[in-house]
Amino acid sequence: MDILSKNNFFFIGVGGAGMSAIAQFLSGTGNVVAGSDRLFTNPENDYIKDQLEAENIKCFVQDASGITEETQVMVASTAIEDTNVEIKKAKELNIPIVSRAEMLAAICASKKTIAIGGTSGKSTVTAMMFHMLYECGVSPSLITGAGLSSLIEKGKIGNAYVGESDYLLIEADESDGSLVKYIPHIGVLLNKDKDHLEEAALDKVFNTFRDNSNEYFIVNHNPIAKVAEFSKKSPFDFGQGTRFEGTDFDQKGFAITFKVGEQEVMLPTIGEHNMENALACLAVADILKVDLAKAAAALGTYPGIYRRHQLLGEKNGVIVIDDYAHNPAKIAASIKSAQAVGAKVIAWFQPHGFKPTKFIREELVQEVTACMRPEDQMWMSEIYYAGGTTTKDISANDLIQDLKENNVQAFFVEERNNLLESMRAQLSEGSVLLLMGARDPSLEKFGKDVFAQL
Repeated sequence: MDILSKNNFFFIGVGGAGMSAIAQFLSGTGNVVAGSDRLFTNPENDYIKDQLEAENIKCFVQDASGITEETQVMVASTAIEDTNVEIKKAKELNIPIVSRAEMLAAICASKKTIAIGGTSGKSTVTAMMFHMLYECGVSPSLITGAGLSSLIEKGKIGNAYVGESDYLLIEADESDGSLVKYIPHIGVLLNKDKDHLEEAALDKVFNTFRDNSNEYFIVNHNPIAKVAEFSKKSPFDFGQGTRFEGTDFDQKGFAITFKVGEQEVMLPTIGEHNMENALACLAVADILKVDLAKAAAALGTYPGIYRRHQLLGEKNGVIVIDDYAHNPAKIAASIKSAQAVGAKVIAWFQPHGFKPTKFIREELVQEVTACMRPEDQMWMSEIYYAGGTTTKDISANDLIQDLKENNVQAFFVEERNNLLESMRAQLSEGSVLLLMGARDPSLEKFGKDVFAQL
């Protein structure tokens, strides 16, 4: 089936970040788009529904009422079971059912796609690259998993944009293997860390990503990134020992500076990992023949994305940062970045999914133990459960007990709404409250509520 020859689409799970971005793109390119989500049964999530309907995406609760004989293609999230009432109705009406990855692959095939892969930093690099190229006059389209502040300020959801050029930026996810379905014009590989897949499976996915990239494939040569082995020896590779190597790194407050050759670069963000992210952007800029000085200047105005080391503000001497970090490497990098701006870091993490939490348990405990200073603290609330069939055989408290055995100051508050009152006595002037977690769409509101109540 030529998916893009159709023009009436229905998304099951349309409220999710990855699904909503594709739905917005299709709506923005003139298609009829509707969708449903379990989220819409809770009035607290009406804002998500309102945002989607503002993009001409009609929203329904997940009861099959939005599926009609006019529906030509159903796009189903990987979280949707075959027993779902909407899947059953689609089959009864002989409506073709495709996955999010298949839908995105079809869109990618119609564009000069720049796919950003790796276990950490995909959303940040996709957003950073979009801002850089847009400011330099390229006007790419965008399909990603996180809201860009610059688009949100224009009243958009922020994770999709229909540009004027033939370029499309996507965040290519390895966690479900969907990355292997894309055949990008430019493939970018940032790093490799333990997240969802075992190393052998991850290597297989990244090798296929390399082979599928039909014009350019560029990788990070920083040894910490662990992906240099996938290099095709492109002159546009970035990181240590390449033309796009960052030197003279410095961080002052919420800004970093570094050099690429003689070119000075400043970004209004924190963490050495963001220098690596910027290097990937500058390498792609060179491929697209964007002047290095102009690209660097554009990065200097990068406004950031929601929940990627987002500064919520400072109150009573406490700096509050909200971050999407959810695997061991991301959590450690986030904590280290916060340590550079605060005398004491009080980190909170909400794990998501019982199976993923079991998978990362040992490495997460190791990474957190290694990066925490004696004065820092690690807090967790119970694992976020999104529904569906699973075995609840682990608790976030198990990880907290592991950390305590390693002499880390660690605390468990089962219900996150009790978090602030439980830790309030620990918050002092000059400390950083770092909130971390993924997949739970209410985390953005939770962070804002914590800051408001501080």
